[in-house]
Amino acid sequence: MIIIAEFIPFSDDDKLRASSVDLVAFLQSRGEQLRRLGHDYKLIYTDSGGVHDSIMVRGNHWYDHKNQVGGGPIKFMREFYGMTYQDAMISLLSGYTGSRASAEKTQIKLALKKEPERKPFVLPEANDNMRRAYAYLTKQRFIAPEVISFFAHKGTIYEDKAHHNVVFVGTDENGIPKQAHARSTLSFGSTFRITIEGSDTKYSFAHFGWNDKLYVFEAPIDMLSYITMHPQDWQDSSYIAMNGVYENAVLNALETHPQLDSIVLCTDNDEGGIEAVERISDILAENGFTNIFRECSQYKDWNEDLKAMNGIEPLPAVPHRRLELYEMTVGEAQFRPHDIYKTAGILNTAMRGGDYRYVAEIALSASAQLSKVFAKPNDSEKMFGILQRKAVSEYKAYTDKGKLISRLDDLRNAVREVSAELRKKTACTTDEMRELAKKLYVVADRAFRCRTEQLMQETPAEELTETEEEQAWMKISM
Repeated sequence: MIIIAEFIPFSDDDKLRASSVDLVAFLQSRGEQLRRLGHDYKLIYTDSGGVHDSIMVRGNHWYDHKNQVGGGPIKFMREFYGMTYQDAMISLLSGYTGSRASAEKTQIKLALKKEPERKPFVLPEANDNMRRAYAYLTKQRFIAPEVISFFAHKGTIYEDKAHHNVVFVGTDENGIPKQAHARSTLSFGSTFRITIEGSDTKYSFAHFGWNDKLYVFEAPIDMLSYITMHPQDWQDSSYIAMNGVYENAVLNALETHPQLDSIVLCTDNDEGGIEAVERISDILAENGFTNIFRECSQYKDWNEDLKAMNGIEPLPAVPHRRLELYEMTVGEAQFRPHDIYKTAGILNTAMRGGDYRYVAEIALSASAQLSKVFAKPNDSEKMFGILQRKAVSEYKAYTDKGKLISRLDDLRNAVREVSAELRKKTACTTDEMRELAKKLYVVADRAFRCRTEQLMQETPAEELTETEEEQAWMKISM
């Protein structure tokens, strides 16, 4: 039974406590499945579209890579469980609130999330020929006929009977279909892409050869385009399409094909593809794979490159604006030598003025001045340049999400911590200087991120015309 609660005016303390809940521990207490990946946790959940693992959780923050949305505990409860704001607050506060004047604690029973029943996976009925699919792939996408025939003979490309969509099939280690993705073959009107209901996301459209190379693509069309452009002994290598930018099928392929050791990431040359390379590279490294490479299309994706080879104007590559602005901000930073004992005062004055670039320059300069004592070169300005390059090389755009206010909170906390350290130190050991230099480097990185966000807001991105290629992957049933 669900008891409908009366309105509760939550106090500021209630809101702070709810926003500070450790989501990992909270979700584990609810019986949710979490898989650890380095410092983060991946939430494994099932809905009518199959098994998903696109939500990453760390502490009281989460981010859904599939839907490009994230936030704190309250937003998670509303987005994932469909709760009202009041129910989300009550659940996070364990059913109690201290906001009533009488201080009376009232417990509210909430409805448990009902898992949708997963339907069995069934391939769409095949048409007796694949004339439309063949024409679409060769005439509109310029895929080589012999490449299409190879997969068609294996039964992993065919045309469905009901809608004449082209269907790409993912099979398990025994060749049994476990996943399928369909897309329309229409040359006019609205187009769509769908993953067949009940698909197991551990599998995807792929080819496995004998050598150690695995080429990873976002979509089957990209994979077929690449093979068309690189036909020499292509069957010797392995290829897989992720149907988006999710690594589940890639990790399963590496586990079930132990000869694969060299991984080439061929994701799109756009913001999503660039972030996918960073994120998947980190996940692969955490799983023991170190031979990771990036092969990038000249235009937006590999099919656009193939179109260009056939005289069709391609869609251009889309640079990662935040990544470029961060690199520019770090690269333009100036070395500002100063008395280390005055660093805390300078940082806090710059923080009050909202000059985050100056905060970053002071923090990085102080880190360089300390670092020269225990590291080479013994020159603060040269060390400053080394730290600049380190910041750029370590920056991962996929981890830099959220609004300016959340970035400022992180920066303020870092400045507060390093200021306390600086003010209590009169003399430091080498190890203490090393730790202080690291903390100052963190301040600089967080300040660079805040300045980057300011630039993002000051210089809006150019509006791009949405095309079929830029639409999100849809997961709906046929």
